[in-house]
Amino acid sequence: MGSYVPNTSEEQQEMLREIGFDSFEALFSHIPREVRVKGGLKLPEGLCEMEVIGKMKEIAKQNVVFKHIFRGAGAYSHYIPSIVKSVVSKEEFLTSYTPYQAEISQGILQSIFEYQTMLCQLTGMDVSNASVYDGATAAAEAAAMCRDRKRSRVYLSATTHPLVTEVVKTYCFGSGAQVVMVPEKDGVTDADALRELMDGTAACFYVQQPNYYGNLEDCSLLGEITHEKGAKYIMGCNPISLALLPTPAECGADIAVGDGQPLGMPLSFGGPYLGFMTATSAMGRKLPGRIVGETKDVDGRRAYVLTLQAREQHIRREKASSNVCSNQALCALTASVYMAAMGADGLRKTAVLCTSKAHYLKEQLEQAGLTARYDREFFHEFVTESDTDSGLILKALEEKGILGGLPLSSREILWCATEQNRKEDMDQAVQIVKEVCGA
Repeated sequence: MGSYVPNTSEEQQEMLREIGFDSFEALFSHIPREVRVKGGLKLPEGLCEMEVIGKMKEIAKQNVVFKHIFRGAGAYSHYIPSIVKSVVSKEEFLTSYTPYQAEISQGILQSIFEYQTMLCQLTGMDVSNASVYDGATAAAEAAAMCRDRKRSRVYLSATTHPLVTEVVKTYCFGSGAQVVMVPEKDGVTDADALRELMDGTAACFYVQQPNYYGNLEDCSLLGEITHEKGAKYIMGCNPISLALLPTPAECGADIAVGDGQPLGMPLSFGGPYLGFMTATSAMGRKLPGRIVGETKDVDGRRAYVLTLQAREQHIRREKASSNVCSNQALCALTASVYMAAMGADGLRKTAVLCTSKAHYLKEQLEQAGLTARYDREFFHEFVTESDTDSGLILKALEEKGILGGLPLSSREILWCATEQNRKEDMDQAVQIVKEVCGA
């Protein structure tokens, strides 16, 4: 199969005649004239391949590519083994589409099955889908899974990533569900406030681990409080951190979600990413998206099928429990290849490097004049504050090709370190901060 198939004007006319039309105008005759574009699209003249490449290079020069990155906040710079791109770039994967016809889609179904298996091993949960658009969508879909006629109120920790909060609120607005924000206390969820706020209308509670500020939540306690109130417990997880931290299953979660971007996907200016969703077996039938199961054919050979899937989920949205009608199969395959290439030991080593380097960076930044905002355990992100304007610090770093942390305010910065940040790179960034702060 070729990746680019051109055709001539004569061939286009022949295709039109084959489907019963004599012109492109006739092909679109069912579209009312009042909604059609008037006067054409005003597109510029076409360019040859060499000219296009040259133009794209000129445009690409406008991008700022930082040598070193100390920013996370939901999208992280991790090392991606070269085998990941080598495998997922194969045309049989790039061009795969919806595997409705299982008998001719065994390859892509197996890749999805392997993805689900590894996600369940990583989270400790019983079942996984494959998959949804991103981590924020996964959180919103998880909240929708928990609602019913008697319980429709969704509780969110105030330590949740703001963009995730906005997506969940948008979903809930569309379905008429109320969102209740549980306040934070000293950088983590206020457990006492959660206990007081939850009532008999509570459908679920969502908390992020690590949370938006990088701090580690007491997820077992929060899960106990949630279940005492009869609600479902949802955890949003950084998949790399799960190589070190207790799994969502160990914390009592009913559903575990998150963004799979750290599992082999480059930053790519914001996407495409991957929303993963795993759940207990009791919640399995409510999972949106696709679930691939393993079975045997009539000859006893191993075979893969789409399971627990209602057609309404995909084509009759008025009867669907979710608006997800596609998935991120190529991104899910990317995550599968990454996890297989890294293995359990590789993931754990990556997680150890992330947290050890982040703790080193925090200590050095404190010596450079910044103060840690919270005195809490963290994975690989933390917040600092200082009397020096955040913009001045970040601008000085940018001038040296370094992307500093995310400014949370004029005095606060959210920093991140991964296995990609070398000691000498961190020391260079710290020295610049020190000079700006006058320490």
